[in-house]
Amino acid sequence: MLILGLVLSTAAALLHGYIFWLESVAWGSERAQRIFGRQTPQETAATRPLALNQGFYNLFLGVLALLGVLLSAVGAHTAGLTLAFAGTGSMLGAALVLGISSPPHRGAAVRQGALPLLAVIALGVATL
Repeated sequence: MLILGLVLSTAAALLHGYIFWLESVAWGSERAQRIFGRQTPQETAATRPLALNQGFYNLFLGVLALLGVLLSAVGAHTAGLTLAFAGTGSMLGAALVLGISSPPHRGAAVRQGALPLLAVIALGVATL
């Protein structure tokens, strides 16, 4: 179950890395507009600083989870699992906040939170 949890943590980290790219690098692009909704050039310019900040949050959570996976892989299980739980648990928490606070974005919250939820469950079972 530990390996499954680490694989799911890695997948969640990679997804959050992709979200970082969309929000911080590609904001306003055709792909980002398809995913986050169409905006006028003025709206894109106005929301760019917020998206940049949000993107970096996603990047940092992904790095945290990946660092946990790497530490676990080299045998530092306590530190590794702590970081993997912190990263994926925070991802899951952010998805819950999105789902509760913004009903139109519940689908996005489910997509954002599914891998972290499964990772937290698998890691939790592995530590029993």
